[in-house]
Amino acid sequence: MKPLQLLAAIVAPIGLAIAAAGAEPIDVGAALPTITAKNQDGQEVKLAEAGAGGFTLVYFYPKADTPGCTKQACSLRDAYATLTDKKVKVFGVSMDDVAAQKAFQEKYKLPFPLLADKEAKVADAFGVPHAAGFAKRQAFLFKDGKLVWRDLAAATDQQAADVLKQIEK
Repeated sequence: MKPLQLLAAIVAPIGLAIAAAGAEPIDVGAALPTITAKNQDGQEVKLAEAGAGGFTLVYFYPKADTPGCTKQACSLRDAYATLTDKKVKVFGVSMDDVAAQKAFQEKYKLPFPLLADKEAKVADAFGVPHAAGFAKRQAFLFKDGKLVWRDLAAATDQQAADVLKQIEK
């Protein structure tokens, strides 16, 4: 692990604990926030439009290419065929820049878009706590543009299983 990644893995939980006190996540039943962000290719993604029909998972992770975030992304990657069979669109979000998201996506062959949220606009729209460039790990599942489930303490290697369980309900 590179020194910066090690530092990020150590510091992120501390900063997130500080930020968690004031954040209010969106409630079940809320509309998918009308927010635009750039994906790993620098293309703009309008989340409300992208998630208007079917299921849409928007999951937040602290830092690209760190151990827990890699487990979370690979959980979704490994279950991607099942998720797409169930008509689930997946968007990963972190406060990394476009280049870091692209490198993360390519390194782990992630088949879904990763959104660069350097200025925390997406995190703020969802009420996701963040500090010092790290967003708290959380996940939000929408159906036809309305929030049906939120996971405010999202798992790493179980993220896909948790989402699939909710879809089956």
